[in-house]
Amino acid sequence: MTAFNVRIGINPLSWMNDDLPSLGGETPLELALTEGREIGYQGFELGNKFPREPQALKTLLAQYDLALVSGWYSGRLARRSVEEEIAEVGPHLELLARNGATVMVYGEVADSIQGAPRPLYQRPRFFSDAQWAAYAARVDEFARYTLSRGVRLAYHHHMGAYVETPADVDQLMSRTSDAVGLLFDAGHITFAGGDPLVVLDKHIGRVCHVHCKDVRPAVMKLARNRNWSFLDAVIAGAFTVPGDGAVDFPSIIARLKRHGYSGWLVVEAEQDPVVAPSFEYAQKGYQTLRALVDAPLDTTSAGTRGDSHGTTQEAA
Repeated sequence: MTAFNVRIGINPLSWMNDDLPSLGGETPLELALTEGREIGYQGFELGNKFPREPQALKTLLAQYDLALVSGWYSGRLARRSVEEEIAEVGPHLELLARNGATVMVYGEVADSIQGAPRPLYQRPRFFSDAQWAAYAARVDEFARYTLSRGVRLAYHHHMGAYVETPADVDQLMSRTSDAVGLLFDAGHITFAGGDPLVVLDKHIGRVCHVHCKDVRPAVMKLARNRNWSFLDAVIAGAFTVPGDGAVDFPSIIARLKRHGYSGWLVVEAEQDPVVAPSFEYAQKGYQTLRALVDAPLDTTSAGTRGDSHGTTQEAA
């Protein structure tokens, strides 16, 4: 087993939601940074309240002794050419590279319904091999470009988007080179009907970034049965921090540890801070991951449950 060289970071969604300003929109960024550092987090992903000028961002993070983990990029390669995407990504890529981030979270937002008041079953899909091949080729070329600038693309499978399910992840990974890294998000893959351990085992060699998001099965089931939108599900509490939901994080961390994953583990759990107080839940997520990361490997394994790829959630 190689070294388990990881750092634990957090996304500011625990304090404020970029897509739903009603969820913590009034919270100052300085409070999130202060509390995150107090809890023990080593870095933050970007949110919309962070400076977008490289030196200003560097100065701000240094005040709190925090690193820049990464930052979401809203890509549109399902509709745009690689040349158009390269022209768009320039400032964001520079912001990441000049602040020491080595991965860029790529979220495909073309035709996505993740921010729209539409039921999740209406998400976009590629229906033919030709469509998949064309899209994968563009993603691959774009990823080679970002890698040439020192930042690896971490593709975020996401509810409401073209790449949502395990089958979608399989398609993209099989049609792209190693330049395209995978952002593994146990919460999203569970919500999409998948088993996170199966997906992780299949694609662990491509995982370059990890979002640690837990789920509440009862809320997921309601979201599916009542045709909620993604944001409806978020408001209702479908997601939570590691240790507060049904995802088998002991087995997930054990898998990553055995494989020698090196990078960030990022607590990312969008929920209402009035219902789920930011400090309390961010601390719970950190303590859960810290204990699993620091434990000897044999105590992070979930035994037969992990070996059989099980999670504790009910079928969603």
